[in-house]
Amino acid sequence: MDKQLQQTESLNRAKNGDSLLNYPSIMTGFMSKGINANDIIPRVNVFTYNAWKALGRQVSKGEHGVKVVTWIDAHDKVTGNPTKLCRSSTVFHISQTELIQ
Repeated sequence: MDKQLQQTESLNRAKNGDSLLNYPSIMTGFMSKGINANDIIPRVNVFTYNAWKALGRQVSKGEHGVKVVTWIDAHDKVTGNPTKLCRSSTVFHISQTELIQ
């Protein structure tokens, strides 16, 4: 899969996911980094590295994000049936990014 497609899919999953399970971890993680709770809006200003790239932003060097659990749609390699895979991912707040020139 090429990088641009991967970034677009990452952004689509981040914006359109329906799980709220990561919200407490996101809020706690970014508040511990000194970001005000009112400034933390998952699916609006908190995304994965690839989602930020799709939005034309780069995570600033040295920034550390917050770990979350994500579910990815996939296909079973043996049967070909659709399945979901559980993966760990890292999200970053917009304040940890900068516009790509």
